[in-house]
Amino acid sequence: MRFNSVALLTLLGLAVASPVPAPVAEPLEKRDAALNAFLTVLLQFLPAVDGTISAVSGILTSFEQLVAGLTGEKTTYNELGGACKPYTVIFARGTTEPGNVGILVGPPFFSALKSRVGKSSVTIQGVNNYGASVQGYLAGGDPNGGPEMARQIEAARKACPNTKLIAGGYSQGGQIVHNAAKLLSADTAQWISKVVIFGDPFNGQAFGNIAASKTKVFCNQFDNICVNGDLILPAHLRYCENADAASAFVAS
Repeated sequence: MRFNSVALLTLLGLAVASPVPAPVAEPLEKRDAALNAFLTVLLQFLPAVDGTISAVSGILTSFEQLVAGLTGEKTTYNELGGACKPYTVIFARGTTEPGNVGILVGPPFFSALKSRVGKSSVTIQGVNNYGASVQGYLAGGDPNGGPEMARQIEAARKACPNTKLIAGGYSQGGQIVHNAAKLLSADTAQWISKVVIFGDPFNGQAFGNIAASKTKVFCNQFDNICVNGDLILPAHLRYCENADAASAFVAS
């Protein structure tokens, strides 16, 4: 992890703006070192937010930038079009998140999956041309995100028909996966290996023609976003804790 004076000053400002709860007491299951380090940073500095997504978007942006700075994790992946690998993950980030895969869920999920199946076995692609704005979330998902993700999935199938395609998303990214699934051909929907969503605003809804047995949704208790609400609570920011379980489902 990379700590510097600018990041620490940013952290101090965030702490003043939003009180930080005591570190979680429950023990974390054994994970690889990189994922453990990420979880330590995120959970230690988790802001005690309690407000509408519009009201707390500034706090979320600062928190996400801080986590990215302290962990050094990449927030942008554009690996589609390279050599075919056993697994291909196309991931849609959450509202306000940086890059094209975000920081709160995408990177820890990728880390857990690579630890399980091998670093050289996974291609990662974020959804481009997708703003991940508050307005997009309130509208049911950025209008460009769904079509772009569907295009990327179809392109992955054409280029690497033997890869196991995982469609994933967090928060508004879940909306994007739902919207993309409706645009896929029946053959492509059947071809998809797994769908994994964290904090799904459309929790309980089908993913187009993708079989329910291939889908897994993680929704924490008290997460208002999982009932299509607009209230952000700490429960919505903790899905990194499900990274191992998600990777196990993907590799099953």
